[in-house]
Amino acid sequence: MAQEQLADPDTARRRGRLKLLLVLLICAAPLIVSYITFYIVKPTDRTNYGTILDARTLPIPQMATTTLDGQPRTLADLKGKWVMLRVGGGKCNDECMRQLYAMRQWRTMQGKNMERMERVWLITDSEPLDTVMMREYDGMELLRAPAATVAKWLPTEAGHPPSDHIYLIDPLGNLMMRFPFQPEPGRVYKDIAKLLKASAIG
Repeated sequence: MAQEQLADPDTARRRGRLKLLLVLLICAAPLIVSYITFYIVKPTDRTNYGTILDARTLPIPQMATTTLDGQPRTLADLKGKWVMLRVGGGKCNDECMRQLYAMRQWRTMQGKNMERMERVWLITDSEPLDTVMMREYDGMELLRAPAATVAKWLPTEAGHPPSDHIYLIDPLGNLMMRFPFQPEPGRVYKDIAKLLKASAIG
């Protein structure tokens, strides 16, 4: 009888610990599930169309860029604005023209938010630009930039050069999104609209 009485407190203590552990597990379950989902399973569905880049590792690099008349002008001068960026040589082929037209439309479609955006073409050679094309896309920043620095900075999809993509730079001066080659215009517009709506800067 004495032995049973001595065992009861131990049994009660063990049961108490088990109950406490169970309560802790129940409370921690949502955190554990979210951790597993995000870091291990990783959800396949996403709301963005463009590829999110690690902005922390892709700030605008130091590079000697100039306007077409040779005046110093850098992408950093545009901090505070969202920047749509295309790159490539001065000879504008059909794909280049599609990109320039799309960039103008995406900006215009933002309505009252369009003034928060700038369009930039980094020209990576010394090829002269077509004057008619320049007038058609008046308002776009045209900057000559060193091709090697630009290529080293911009991440691409496998099998595509930087000129196949449109990029987005945030108002802090970090490269943060890349759109695919020949993207779906409506989906790009939605990505940009969501960013402008959600952002308190720029």
